[in-house]
Amino acid sequence: MAVPKERVLTQPAQVHGATRPEHDAILTPDALAFLADLHRRFDARRLELLAARKLRQARFDAGELPDFRPDTAAIREGQWTVAPIPAALRDRRVEITGPVERKMIINALNSGAKVFMADFEDSSAPTFANQIDGQINLRDAVNGSIEYVSPEGKQYRVKQNPAVLVVRPRGWHLPERHISVDGEPMAGALVDFGLYVFHNARQLQARDLGPYFYLPKLEAMEEAALWDEVMSAAESELDLPPDCMKATVLIETLPAAFQMHEILHALRGRIVGLNCGRWDYIFSYLKTFRAHGDRLLPDRGQVLMTVPFLKSYSELLIQTCHRRGAFAMGGMAAQIPIKGDEAANEAALAKVRADKLREVQAGHDGTWVAHPALVPVAQEVFDQYMPSPNQLGVVRADVCVTRHHLIAPCSGSISRAGFDNNVEVALRYTASWLDGQGCVPIHHLMEDAATAEIARAQLWQWLHHGPLEFTDHAPIDFALFDHALAKHTHRLRESNAAYAARADQAAALLSTLTHADHLGDFLTLAAYTQL
Repeated sequence: MAVPKERVLTQPAQVHGATRPEHDAILTPDALAFLADLHRRFDARRLELLAARKLRQARFDAGELPDFRPDTAAIREGQWTVAPIPAALRDRRVEITGPVERKMIINALNSGAKVFMADFEDSSAPTFANQIDGQINLRDAVNGSIEYVSPEGKQYRVKQNPAVLVVRPRGWHLPERHISVDGEPMAGALVDFGLYVFHNARQLQARDLGPYFYLPKLEAMEEAALWDEVMSAAESELDLPPDCMKATVLIETLPAAFQMHEILHALRGRIVGLNCGRWDYIFSYLKTFRAHGDRLLPDRGQVLMTVPFLKSYSELLIQTCHRRGAFAMGGMAAQIPIKGDEAANEAALAKVRADKLREVQAGHDGTWVAHPALVPVAQEVFDQYMPSPNQLGVVRADVCVTRHHLIAPCSGSISRAGFDNNVEVALRYTASWLDGQGCVPIHHLMEDAATAEIARAQLWQWLHHGPLEFTDHAPIDFALFDHALAKHTHRLRESNAAYAARADQAAALLSTLTHADHLGDFLTLAAYTQL
Protein backbone atom coordinates (compact mmCIF):
# COMPACT_ATOMS: atom_id res chain seq x y z
CA MET A 1 0.00 0.00 0.00
CA ALA A 2 1.30 3.44 -0.92
CA VAL A 3 1.70 5.94 1.90
CA PRO A 4 0.33 9.35 0.85
CA LYS A 5 2.05 12.59 1.64
CA GLU A 6 1.06 14.32 4.83
CA ARG A 7 -2.08 16.30 4.08
CA VAL A 8 -4.25 18.86 5.80
CA LEU A 9 -6.98 16.89 7.49
CA THR A 10 -10.31 17.25 5.72
CA GLN A 11 -13.53 15.30 5.81
CA PRO A 12 -12.90 11.93 4.10
CA ALA A 13 -15.27 10.26 1.69
CA GLN A 14 -18.32 8.72 3.34
CA VAL A 15 -19.31 5.09 2.78
CA HIS A 16 -23.03 4.34 2.52
CA GLY A 17 -23.05 0.82 1.15
CA ALA A 18 -23.15 -2.33 3.26
CA THR A 19 -19.66 -3.64 3.94
CA ARG A 20 -18.08 -6.80 5.34
CA PRO A 21 -15.13 -6.87 7.78
CA GLU A 22 -12.63 -7.69 5.02
CA HIS A 23 -13.61 -4.48 3.20
CA ASP A 24 -12.09 -2.42 6.02
CA ALA A 25 -8.61 -3.08 4.62
CA ILE A 26 -9.64 -1.33 1.38
CA LEU A 27 -11.87 1.42 2.80
CA THR A 28 -9.28 2.71 5.26
CA PRO A 29 -9.41 6.29 6.60
CA ASP A 30 -6.36 7.25 4.51
CA ALA A 31 -7.82 5.68 1.37
CA LEU A 32 -11.11 7.52 1.90
CA ALA A 33 -9.26 10.79 2.43
CA PHE A 34 -7.38 10.14 -0.84
CA LEU A 35 -10.71 9.60 -2.63
CA ALA A 36 -12.14 12.79 -1.16
CA ASP A 37 -9.16 14.73 -2.42
CA LEU A 38 -9.60 13.37 -5.95
CA HIS A 39 -13.30 14.26 -5.89
CA ARG A 40 -12.80 17.81 -4.68
CA ARG A 41 -10.06 18.49 -7.21
CA PHE A 42 -11.58 16.94 -10.31
CA ASP A 43 -15.31 16.24 -10.08
CA ALA A 44 -16.46 19.72 -11.10
CA ARG A 45 -14.46 19.42 -14.30
CA ARG A 46 -15.86 15.94 -14.92
CA LEU A 47 -19.40 17.31 -14.66
CA GLU A 48 -18.55 20.13 -17.07
CA LEU A 49 -17.33 17.59 -19.62
CA LEU A 50 -20.47 15.47 -19.22
CA ALA A 51 -22.55 18.59 -19.84
CA ALA A 52 -20.51 19.21 -22.99
CA ARG A 53 -21.42 15.68 -24.15
CA LYS A 54 -25.12 16.51 -23.84
CA LEU A 55 -24.72 19.72 -25.84
CA ARG A 56 -22.79 17.84 -28.52
CA GLN A 57 -25.47 15.16 -28.76
CA ALA A 58 -28.20 17.82 -28.95
CA ARG A 59 -26.46 19.24 -32.02
CA PHE A 60 -26.34 15.78 -33.57
CA ASP A 61 -30.03 15.29 -32.79
CA ALA A 62 -30.71 18.57 -34.58
CA GLY A 63 -29.01 17.32 -37.73
CA GLU A 64 -25.33 18.17 -37.31
CA LEU A 65 -22.86 15.45 -38.34
CA PRO A 66 -19.61 14.62 -36.50
CA ASP A 67 -16.45 16.06 -38.03
CA PHE A 68 -12.78 16.69 -37.34
CA ARG A 69 -12.19 19.74 -35.13
CA PRO A 70 -10.85 22.82 -36.92
CA ASP A 71 -9.41 24.22 -33.67
CA THR A 72 -7.07 21.22 -33.26
CA ALA A 73 -5.75 20.96 -36.81
CA ALA A 74 -2.25 21.88 -35.62
CA ILE A 75 -2.19 18.81 -33.36
CA ARG A 76 -3.25 16.51 -36.20
CA GLU A 77 -0.74 18.01 -38.61
CA GLY A 78 2.16 18.41 -36.16
CA GLN A 79 5.25 16.22 -35.88
CA TRP A 80 5.24 14.67 -32.42
CA THR A 81 5.25 11.22 -30.83
CA VAL A 82 4.16 9.70 -27.55
CA ALA A 83 6.59 8.72 -24.80
CA PRO A 84 8.47 5.40 -25.11
CA ILE A 85 6.41 2.30 -24.38
CA PRO A 86 7.45 0.40 -21.21
CA ALA A 87 9.09 -2.98 -21.65
CA ALA A 88 6.22 -4.88 -20.02
CA LEU A 89 3.79 -3.65 -22.69
CA ARG A 90 5.87 -3.92 -25.87
CA ASP A 91 4.32 -7.26 -26.84
CA ARG A 92 0.54 -7.27 -26.47
CA ARG A 93 -0.38 -9.67 -29.24
CA VAL A 94 -3.21 -11.29 -27.28
CA GLU A 95 -5.11 -9.72 -24.39
CA ILE A 96 -7.90 -11.31 -22.39
CA THR A 97 -10.60 -9.36 -20.58
CA GLY A 98 -13.04 -10.12 -17.83
CA PRO A 99 -14.60 -8.93 -14.58
CA VAL A 100 -12.69 -8.48 -11.33
CA GLU A 101 -14.03 -11.76 -9.94
CA ARG A 102 -11.48 -13.86 -8.04
CA LYS A 103 -11.53 -17.09 -10.07
CA MET A 104 -11.70 -15.13 -13.33
CA ILE A 105 -8.62 -13.10 -12.38
CA ILE A 106 -6.58 -16.24 -11.68
CA ASN A 107 -7.69 -17.99 -14.87
CA ALA A 108 -7.01 -14.89 -16.96
CA LEU A 109 -3.56 -14.37 -15.47
CA ASN A 110 -2.80 -18.04 -16.23
CA SER A 111 -4.38 -18.00 -19.71
CA GLY A 112 -1.19 -17.47 -21.72
CA ALA A 113 -2.33 -14.04 -22.86
CA LYS A 114 0.22 -11.22 -22.73
CA VAL A 115 -2.18 -8.88 -20.89
CA PHE A 116 -5.24 -9.29 -18.68
CA MET A 117 -7.62 -6.35 -18.58
CA ALA A 118 -9.39 -6.53 -15.22
CA ASP A 119 -12.70 -4.80 -15.81
CA PHE A 120 -14.68 -2.67 -13.37
CA GLU A 121 -16.83 -1.45 -16.25
CA ASP A 122 -18.80 -3.19 -19.03
CA SER A 123 -18.31 -6.79 -17.86
CA SER A 124 -19.02 -6.02 -14.19
CA ALA A 125 -22.32 -5.21 -12.51
CA PRO A 126 -21.36 -2.43 -10.07
CA THR A 127 -22.91 -3.67 -6.87
CA PHE A 128 -20.93 -2.22 -3.99
CA ALA A 129 -19.85 -5.70 -2.93
CA ASN A 130 -18.62 -6.48 -6.47
CA GLN A 131 -16.57 -3.29 -6.63
CA ILE A 132 -14.89 -3.62 -3.23
CA ASP A 133 -14.41 -7.38 -3.56
CA GLY A 134 -12.76 -6.60 -6.88
CA GLN A 135 -10.33 -4.27 -5.16
CA ILE A 136 -9.47 -7.01 -2.64
CA ASN A 137 -8.94 -9.47 -5.50
CA LEU A 138 -6.65 -7.11 -7.39
CA ARG A 139 -4.69 -6.28 -4.24
CA ASP A 140 -4.11 -9.99 -3.70
CA ALA A 141 -3.17 -10.49 -7.35
CA VAL A 142 -0.61 -7.69 -7.14
CA ASN A 143 0.96 -8.94 -3.92
CA GLY A 144 0.97 -12.56 -5.09
CA SER A 145 -1.39 -13.99 -2.48
CA ILE A 146 -4.50 -14.52 -4.62
CA GLU A 147 -5.97 -18.01 -4.58
CA TYR A 148 -9.41 -19.56 -4.85
CA VAL A 149 -10.99 -22.84 -3.78
CA SER A 150 -14.17 -23.87 -5.61
CA PRO A 151 -17.17 -25.39 -3.79
CA GLU A 152 -15.99 -28.75 -5.17
CA GLY A 153 -12.58 -28.24 -3.56
CA LYS A 154 -10.58 -27.39 -6.70
CA GLN A 155 -7.72 -25.00 -5.95
CA TYR A 156 -6.72 -22.12 -8.21
CA ARG A 157 -3.39 -20.26 -7.94
CA VAL A 158 -1.44 -17.99 -10.23
CA LYS A 159 1.39 -19.72 -12.14
CA GLN A 160 4.76 -18.39 -13.20
CA ASN A 161 4.89 -15.64 -15.86
CA PRO A 162 1.31 -14.43 -15.58
CA ALA A 163 -0.26 -11.91 -17.93
CA VAL A 164 0.50 -8.24 -17.28
CA LEU A 165 -2.31 -6.64 -15.29
CA VAL A 166 -4.18 -3.66 -16.77
CA VAL A 167 -7.24 -2.24 -15.00
CA ARG A 168 -10.28 -0.62 -16.60
CA PRO A 169 -12.11 1.76 -14.23
CA ARG A 170 -15.65 2.85 -14.96
CA GLY A 171 -16.28 5.60 -17.50
CA TRP A 172 -16.64 9.26 -16.56
CA HIS A 173 -20.44 9.06 -16.80
CA LEU A 174 -21.04 6.40 -14.13
CA PRO A 175 -21.62 7.40 -10.48
CA GLU A 176 -20.79 5.44 -7.31
CA ARG A 177 -23.74 6.16 -5.07
CA HIS A 178 -22.31 4.20 -2.13
CA ILE A 179 -19.43 6.64 -1.60
CA SER A 180 -19.99 10.38 -1.29
CA VAL A 181 -17.95 13.52 -0.64
CA ASP A 182 -19.56 16.65 0.80
CA GLY A 183 -22.96 15.10 0.17
CA GLU A 184 -22.29 14.36 -3.52
CA PRO A 185 -21.89 10.86 -5.00
CA MET A 186 -18.40 10.15 -6.27
CA ALA A 187 -17.58 9.25 -9.85
CA GLY A 188 -17.22 5.51 -10.26
CA ALA A 189 -14.06 6.19 -12.28
CA LEU A 190 -12.37 8.03 -9.41
CA VAL A 191 -13.39 5.36 -6.88
CA ASP A 192 -12.09 2.47 -9.00
CA PHE A 193 -8.89 4.27 -9.97
CA GLY A 194 -8.29 5.83 -6.56
CA LEU A 195 -8.63 2.69 -4.46
CA TYR A 196 -6.54 0.65 -6.90
CA VAL A 197 -3.59 3.06 -7.03
CA PHE A 198 -3.72 3.86 -3.31
CA HIS A 199 -3.26 0.21 -2.39
CA ASN A 200 -1.12 -1.05 -5.29
CA ALA A 201 0.68 1.69 -7.21
CA ARG A 202 3.92 1.74 -5.24
CA GLN A 203 4.39 -2.04 -5.44
CA LEU A 204 3.60 -2.11 -9.17
CA GLN A 205 5.88 0.83 -9.92
CA ALA A 206 8.76 -0.78 -8.03
CA ARG A 207 8.44 -3.79 -10.35
CA ASP A 208 8.17 -1.64 -13.53
CA LEU A 209 4.57 -2.74 -13.98
CA GLY A 210 2.82 0.59 -14.02
CA PRO A 211 0.20 0.76 -12.77
CA TYR A 212 -1.44 0.38 -16.18
CA PHE A 213 -4.98 1.34 -17.21
CA TYR A 214 -7.52 1.04 -20.00
CA LEU A 215 -9.65 4.21 -20.21
CA PRO A 216 -13.21 3.73 -21.55
CA LYS A 217 -15.97 5.78 -23.17
CA LEU A 218 -13.97 8.95 -23.88
CA GLU A 219 -15.58 11.33 -26.37
CA ALA A 220 -13.09 14.22 -26.54
CA MET A 221 -9.48 15.20 -25.94
CA GLU A 222 -10.53 17.25 -22.91
CA GLU A 223 -11.80 14.06 -21.24
CA ALA A 224 -8.42 12.43 -21.89
CA ALA A 225 -6.67 15.51 -20.49
CA LEU A 226 -8.71 15.18 -17.29
CA TRP A 227 -7.44 11.61 -16.86
CA ASP A 228 -3.89 12.90 -17.34
CA GLU A 229 -4.44 15.47 -14.59
CA VAL A 230 -5.93 12.85 -12.26
CA MET A 231 -3.01 10.47 -12.78
CA SER A 232 -0.44 13.25 -12.35
CA ALA A 233 -2.08 14.30 -9.08
CA ALA A 234 -2.12 10.70 -7.84
CA GLU A 235 1.55 10.23 -8.74
CA SER A 236 2.47 13.37 -6.83
CA GLU A 237 0.35 12.47 -3.80
CA LEU A 238 1.75 8.94 -3.62
CA ASP A 239 5.38 9.99 -4.25
CA LEU A 240 5.62 8.15 -7.56
CA PRO A 241 7.67 9.15 -10.61
CA PRO A 242 5.85 11.37 -13.12
CA ASP A 243 4.11 9.46 -15.93
CA CYS A 244 4.74 6.03 -14.40
CA MET A 245 1.00 5.39 -14.71
CA LYS A 246 0.37 4.34 -18.30
CA ALA A 247 -2.88 4.29 -20.24
CA THR A 248 -4.44 2.72 -23.29
CA VAL A 249 -7.58 4.46 -24.52
CA LEU A 250 -10.51 2.60 -25.99
CA ILE A 251 -11.81 4.38 -29.08
CA GLU A 252 -15.35 3.19 -28.59
CA THR A 253 -17.37 6.33 -29.31
CA LEU A 254 -17.95 7.91 -32.70
CA PRO A 255 -16.96 11.43 -31.54
CA ALA A 256 -13.63 10.08 -30.29
CA ALA A 257 -12.82 8.62 -33.71
CA PHE A 258 -12.53 12.20 -34.97
CA GLN A 259 -10.08 13.08 -32.17
CA MET A 260 -7.62 10.20 -32.08
CA HIS A 261 -4.56 12.40 -32.63
CA GLU A 262 -5.85 14.82 -30.02
CA ILE A 263 -6.46 12.09 -27.43
CA LEU A 264 -2.96 10.71 -27.95
CA HIS A 265 -1.56 14.23 -27.62
CA ALA A 266 -3.46 14.96 -24.40
CA LEU A 267 -1.94 11.84 -22.83
CA ARG A 268 1.34 11.83 -24.75
CA GLY A 269 3.54 11.41 -21.66
CA ARG A 270 1.76 8.25 -20.53
CA ILE A 271 -0.31 6.79 -23.37
CA VAL A 272 0.66 3.42 -24.81
CA GLY A 273 -1.98 2.95 -27.50
CA LEU A 274 -5.56 3.05 -28.70
CA ASN A 275 -7.95 0.11 -28.92
CA CYS A 276 -10.79 -0.60 -31.35
CA GLY A 277 -13.62 -1.08 -28.85
CA ARG A 278 -15.84 -2.33 -31.65
CA TRP A 279 -19.04 -3.22 -29.77
CA ASP A 280 -19.29 0.04 -27.88
CA TYR A 281 -18.33 1.84 -31.08
CA ILE A 282 -21.29 0.32 -32.92
CA PHE A 283 -23.54 1.33 -30.02
CA SER A 284 -22.11 4.86 -30.14
CA TYR A 285 -22.84 5.05 -33.88
CA LEU A 286 -26.45 4.11 -33.12
CA LYS A 287 -26.71 6.61 -30.26
CA THR A 288 -25.00 9.46 -32.09
CA PHE A 289 -27.42 9.04 -35.00
CA ARG A 290 -30.48 8.21 -32.91
CA ALA A 291 -32.44 10.99 -34.61
CA HIS A 292 -31.17 10.17 -38.12
CA GLY A 293 -33.54 7.75 -39.80
CA ASP A 294 -31.22 7.50 -42.80
CA ARG A 295 -28.42 5.89 -40.75
CA LEU A 296 -30.06 2.82 -39.25
CA LEU A 297 -28.01 -0.34 -38.93
CA PRO A 298 -29.16 -3.82 -40.05
CA ASP A 299 -29.05 -7.01 -37.98
CA ARG A 300 -26.09 -7.02 -35.60
CA GLY A 301 -24.72 -10.14 -37.32
CA GLN A 302 -24.34 -8.12 -40.54
CA VAL A 303 -22.43 -5.24 -38.90
CA LEU A 304 -18.97 -6.75 -39.22
CA MET A 305 -15.60 -4.98 -39.15
CA THR A 306 -15.53 -5.26 -42.94
CA VAL A 307 -18.43 -2.83 -43.43
CA PRO A 308 -17.17 0.56 -44.68
CA PHE A 309 -17.60 2.73 -41.57
CA LEU A 310 -15.97 0.15 -39.28
CA LYS A 311 -13.15 -0.73 -41.69
CA SER A 312 -12.36 2.98 -42.03
CA TYR A 313 -12.33 3.47 -38.26
CA SER A 314 -9.98 0.53 -37.75
CA GLU A 315 -7.54 1.59 -40.47
CA LEU A 316 -7.51 5.21 -39.34
CA LEU A 317 -6.73 4.06 -35.81
CA ILE A 318 -3.76 2.00 -37.05
CA GLN A 319 -2.43 4.83 -39.16
CA THR A 320 -2.85 7.39 -36.37
CA CYS A 321 -1.26 5.28 -33.67
CA HIS A 322 1.76 4.18 -35.67
CA ARG A 323 2.44 7.71 -36.86
CA ARG A 324 2.67 8.73 -33.19
CA GLY A 325 4.61 5.69 -31.91
CA ALA A 326 1.62 4.14 -30.12
CA PHE A 327 0.08 0.68 -30.37
CA ALA A 328 -3.10 0.01 -32.35
CA MET A 329 -5.00 -2.73 -30.56
CA GLY A 330 -7.68 -4.81 -32.24
CA GLY A 331 -11.12 -5.66 -30.94
CA MET A 332 -12.92 -8.33 -28.99
CA ALA A 333 -13.72 -11.84 -30.18
CA ALA A 334 -16.90 -12.55 -28.24
CA GLN A 335 -17.16 -16.25 -29.15
CA ILE A 336 -16.90 -18.89 -26.44
CA PRO A 337 -16.33 -22.64 -26.90
CA ILE A 338 -19.35 -24.73 -27.92
CA LYS A 339 -19.23 -27.99 -26.02
CA GLY A 340 -20.81 -31.12 -27.46
CA ASP A 341 -21.03 -29.86 -31.05
CA GLU A 342 -17.68 -30.16 -32.78
CA ALA A 343 -18.89 -28.77 -36.11
CA ALA A 344 -20.47 -25.69 -34.53
CA ASN A 345 -17.40 -25.14 -32.37
CA GLU A 346 -15.06 -25.31 -35.34
CA ALA A 347 -17.27 -22.87 -37.27
CA ALA A 348 -17.06 -20.44 -34.35
CA LEU A 349 -13.28 -20.80 -34.13
CA ALA A 350 -13.01 -20.22 -37.87
CA LYS A 351 -14.75 -16.87 -37.40
CA VAL A 352 -12.26 -15.96 -34.68
CA ARG A 353 -9.30 -16.92 -36.90
CA ALA A 354 -10.66 -14.89 -39.82
CA ASP A 355 -11.22 -11.87 -37.62
CA LYS A 356 -7.73 -12.03 -36.12
CA LEU A 357 -6.19 -12.56 -39.55
CA ARG A 358 -7.92 -9.40 -40.76
CA GLU A 359 -6.57 -7.49 -37.77
CA VAL A 360 -2.96 -8.62 -37.99
CA GLN A 361 -2.79 -8.13 -41.75
CA ALA A 362 -4.25 -4.63 -41.40
CA GLY A 363 -1.43 -3.70 -39.00
CA HIS A 364 -2.88 -4.10 -35.51
CA ASP A 365 -0.35 -4.79 -32.74
CA GLY A 366 -2.60 -7.12 -30.76
CA THR A 367 -6.14 -8.23 -30.14
CA TRP A 368 -8.73 -9.13 -27.50
CA VAL A 369 -10.47 -12.37 -26.55
CA ALA A 370 -13.14 -13.03 -23.94
CA HIS A 371 -12.39 -16.68 -23.11
CA PRO A 372 -9.12 -18.46 -22.20
CA ALA A 373 -9.73 -21.12 -24.84
CA LEU A 374 -9.44 -18.47 -27.55
CA VAL A 375 -5.98 -17.28 -26.44
CA PRO A 376 -4.06 -19.96 -28.39
CA VAL A 377 -6.34 -19.48 -31.40
CA ALA A 378 -5.62 -15.75 -31.61
CA GLN A 379 -1.96 -16.17 -30.69
CA GLU A 380 -1.35 -18.68 -33.47
CA VAL A 381 -2.56 -16.13 -36.03
CA PHE A 382 -0.54 -13.26 -34.60
CA ASP A 383 2.57 -15.41 -34.16
CA GLN A 384 2.44 -16.43 -37.81
CA TYR A 385 1.88 -12.97 -39.27
CA MET A 386 3.57 -10.81 -36.61
CA PRO A 387 6.84 -12.50 -35.58
CA SER A 388 8.10 -9.24 -34.06
CA PRO A 389 6.63 -7.92 -30.78
CA ASN A 390 4.51 -5.32 -32.58
CA GLN A 391 3.91 -3.64 -35.94
CA LEU A 392 4.80 -0.01 -35.21
CA GLY A 393 6.64 0.05 -38.53
CA VAL A 394 3.40 -0.52 -40.48
CA VAL A 395 2.53 3.10 -41.24
CA ARG A 396 -0.48 2.49 -43.52
CA ALA A 397 0.36 5.39 -45.83
CA ASP A 398 -2.30 4.01 -48.18
CA VAL A 399 -5.11 4.94 -45.78
CA CYS A 400 -7.04 8.13 -46.53
CA VAL A 401 -10.10 8.30 -44.30
CA THR A 402 -12.45 11.27 -44.52
CA ARG A 403 -15.43 12.33 -42.47
CA HIS A 404 -17.70 10.62 -44.98
CA HIS A 405 -15.96 7.28 -44.53
CA LEU A 406 -16.40 7.34 -40.73
CA ILE A 407 -20.13 8.04 -40.85
CA ALA A 408 -21.10 6.14 -44.01
CA PRO A 409 -24.50 4.42 -43.75
CA CYS A 410 -24.46 0.63 -43.59
CA SER A 411 -26.55 -1.43 -45.99
CA GLY A 412 -28.28 -4.65 -44.97
CA SER A 413 -31.56 -6.08 -43.81
CA ILE A 414 -33.56 -6.65 -40.64
CA SER A 415 -34.71 -10.21 -40.05
CA ARG A 416 -37.24 -11.62 -37.63
CA ALA A 417 -34.47 -13.69 -36.07
CA GLY A 418 -32.28 -10.61 -35.59
CA PHE A 419 -35.12 -8.67 -34.00
CA ASP A 420 -36.01 -11.55 -31.68
CA ASN A 421 -32.36 -12.08 -30.72
CA ASN A 422 -32.04 -8.41 -29.76
CA VAL A 423 -35.04 -8.70 -27.45
CA GLU A 424 -33.66 -11.87 -25.86
CA VAL A 425 -30.12 -10.55 -25.41
CA ALA A 426 -31.22 -7.19 -23.99
CA LEU A 427 -33.63 -8.88 -21.58
CA ARG A 428 -31.37 -11.69 -20.39
CA TYR A 429 -28.36 -9.45 -20.00
CA THR A 430 -30.30 -6.81 -18.06
CA ALA A 431 -31.76 -9.44 -15.74
CA SER A 432 -28.30 -10.88 -15.10
CA TRP A 433 -26.82 -7.41 -14.56
CA LEU A 434 -29.52 -6.61 -12.01
CA ASP A 435 -28.63 -9.90 -10.32
CA GLY A 436 -24.99 -8.83 -10.04
CA GLN A 437 -23.51 -10.51 -13.15
CA GLY A 438 -22.06 -8.22 -15.80
CA CYS A 439 -20.66 -10.81 -18.22
CA VAL A 440 -23.20 -13.33 -19.55
CA PRO A 441 -22.85 -16.20 -22.08
CA ILE A 442 -25.84 -16.22 -24.44
CA HIS A 443 -25.96 -18.47 -27.53
CA HIS A 444 -22.22 -19.09 -27.39
CA LEU A 445 -21.30 -15.40 -27.29
CA MET A 446 -20.01 -13.56 -24.24
CA GLU A 447 -22.38 -10.63 -23.94
CA ASP A 448 -21.50 -7.57 -21.88
CA ALA A 449 -23.02 -4.13 -21.47
CA ALA A 450 -21.79 -3.01 -24.91
CA THR A 451 -23.50 -5.80 -26.85
CA ALA A 452 -26.68 -5.43 -24.79
CA GLU A 453 -26.61 -1.71 -25.62
CA ILE A 454 -26.46 -2.52 -29.35
CA ALA A 455 -29.49 -4.77 -28.97
CA ARG A 456 -31.68 -2.28 -27.12
CA ALA A 457 -30.54 0.71 -29.28
CA GLN A 458 -31.36 -1.16 -32.48
CA LEU A 459 -34.77 -2.07 -31.17
CA TRP A 460 -35.46 1.56 -30.33
CA GLN A 461 -34.36 2.81 -33.75
CA TRP A 462 -36.19 0.16 -35.74
CA LEU A 463 -39.40 0.90 -33.86
CA HIS A 464 -39.17 4.70 -33.83
CA HIS A 465 -37.97 5.29 -37.39
CA GLY A 466 -40.65 3.27 -39.11
CA PRO A 467 -42.55 2.07 -40.83
CA LEU A 468 -39.92 -0.59 -41.45
CA GLU A 469 -40.27 -4.15 -42.67
CA PHE A 470 -38.56 -7.47 -42.15
CA THR A 471 -37.06 -9.34 -45.07
CA ASP A 472 -40.43 -11.12 -45.48
CA HIS A 473 -42.18 -7.70 -45.68
CA ALA A 474 -43.98 -8.10 -42.37
CA PRO A 475 -44.14 -4.79 -40.46
CA ILE A 476 -41.89 -4.02 -37.51
CA ASP A 477 -44.06 -2.53 -34.79
CA PHE A 478 -44.48 -2.21 -31.04
CA ALA A 479 -47.06 -5.00 -30.91
CA LEU A 480 -44.40 -7.39 -32.16
CA PHE A 481 -41.87 -6.06 -29.65
CA ASP A 482 -44.29 -6.36 -26.75
CA HIS A 483 -45.14 -9.93 -27.77
CA ALA A 484 -41.48 -10.93 -28.08
CA LEU A 485 -40.63 -9.33 -24.74
CA ALA A 486 -43.49 -11.16 -23.02
CA LYS A 487 -42.43 -14.44 -24.64
CA HIS A 488 -38.79 -14.19 -23.54
CA THR A 489 -39.73 -12.95 -20.08
CA HIS A 490 -41.93 -16.01 -19.61
CA ARG A 491 -39.11 -18.30 -20.76
CA LEU A 492 -36.67 -16.61 -18.40
CA ARG A 493 -39.04 -17.05 -15.48
CA GLU A 494 -39.64 -20.68 -16.36
CA SER A 495 -35.93 -21.44 -16.66
CA ASN A 496 -35.24 -20.30 -13.10
CA ALA A 497 -38.05 -19.70 -10.62
CA ALA A 498 -35.70 -17.90 -8.22
CA TYR A 499 -34.90 -15.52 -11.07
CA ALA A 500 -38.53 -14.50 -11.78
CA ALA A 501 -38.37 -11.13 -10.04
CA ARG A 502 -35.25 -10.12 -11.96
CA ALA A 503 -36.89 -11.18 -15.24
CA ASP A 504 -39.92 -9.00 -14.55
CA GLN A 505 -37.75 -6.11 -13.39
CA ALA A 506 -35.61 -6.30 -16.51
CA ALA A 507 -38.65 -6.57 -18.79
CA ALA A 508 -40.25 -3.47 -17.26
CA LEU A 509 -37.04 -1.49 -17.68
CA LEU A 510 -36.49 -2.62 -21.27
CA SER A 511 -40.11 -1.85 -22.15
CA THR A 512 -39.83 1.65 -20.71
CA LEU A 513 -36.56 2.39 -22.51
CA THR A 514 -37.81 1.04 -25.83
CA HIS A 515 -41.16 2.85 -25.77
CA ALA A 516 -39.60 6.17 -24.67
CA ASP A 517 -39.60 9.05 -27.16
CA HIS A 518 -35.81 9.45 -26.88
CA LEU A 519 -33.10 6.78 -26.87
CA GLY A 520 -31.59 6.79 -23.38
CA ASP A 521 -27.85 7.37 -23.13
CA PHE A 522 -26.90 4.22 -21.22
CA LEU A 523 -28.77 1.12 -20.10
CA THR A 524 -26.45 0.84 -17.09
CA LEU A 525 -27.32 4.36 -15.94
CA ALA A 526 -31.04 3.65 -16.12
CA ALA A 527 -30.62 0.32 -14.33
CA TYR A 528 -28.16 1.48 -11.65
CA THR A 529 -30.85 2.82 -9.32
CA GLN A 530 -32.41 -0.67 -9.30
CA LEU A 531 -29.19 -2.57 -8.67
